Amino acid sequence: MLRLLHTSPRATIFLIRLMVGAVFLSEGIQKFLFPAIRGAGRFEKIGLPSPEFLGSFVGFFEILSGALILLGLFTRLAAVPTLIIMLVAIATTKGAVLANEGFWPMMHGSRTDWAMLLGSIYLMIEGGGKWSVDRALQGMKNVE
Repeated sequence: MLRLLHTSPRATIFLIRLMVGAVFLSEGIQKFLFPAIRGAGRFEKIGLPSPEFLGSFVGFFEILSGALILLGLFTRLAAVPTLIIMLVAIATTKGAVLANEGFWPMMHGSRTDWAMLLGSIYLMIEGGGKWSVDRALQGMKNVE
């Protein structure tokens, strides 16, 4: 458990947590508020199986992971679903853009995907940082 909570002491990690956490929390909420365009409807349009289930499933993990990342609680663990979500998003949507429109349109359309993917990887490596619940729990554990 201590390994999971161990985090870098850098305060600037908060900026990455804010970016990644806010985007995933917002996107997850939108999958429930606007399922036809952000959730099941979108998944059906791109041909994913069981779009109703998948929309709710992904939305739930985006909300949970986004909230945990914003708090800096179990940051490394919370970044795992976000990493998987981004890899699937890139694989299912950007390959067709690359094949049909070319490299530069694909790069333009995937800029947020890359930011979220790399932000998730960064959080898995560094943890929650100085201003995180992980850091506070790590400090409490060190006192015992």
